[in-house]
Amino acid sequence: MRFLTLASRSRAVQSGGVTTPIDLAQAFASFTQTWSPRLAAQVNDYDIRLAKFAGEHVWHVHNDTDELFLVIDGDMHIELREDGTERTVALRQGSLFVVPRGTYHKPSSHDGAHVLLVEPTGTLSVGDDHDEVPAHVDITTGHAL
Repeated sequence: MRFLTLASRSRAVQSGGVTTPIDLAQAFASFTQTWSPRLAAQVNDYDIRLAKFAGEHVWHVHNDTDELFLVIDGDMHIELREDGTERTVALRQGSLFVVPRGTYHKPSSHDGAHVLLVEPTGTLSVGDDHDEVPAHVDITTGHAL
């Protein structure tokens, strides 16, 4: 059996699932940094990431993968560039949206949000191509919860 330790609390994640339940409220309370996703679990070759959003991220694109956003708490927006036009998708608590692969997007949250993300393991938080990354955005594939 292969184990990967994701947290200082020694929560182990086995390939195929989490070995102990994760309380999302406690998980979000365990970190403060925005735009710096935490690895909560792995499902097959996908990370389940938790992130706090506040302000704006950066325009970026994931060339080869979709990205799922599920708003656990708060509200957020995702600006999208599609077919030469821009549009904004508004998401409130309990809403989810999938950004299709190859779509430039910029997440933001005016008042803050707690968001669960699903994307392939190893995917950079700023995608494959991006605008200049501001200091408040962490370039990462995720940090231990």
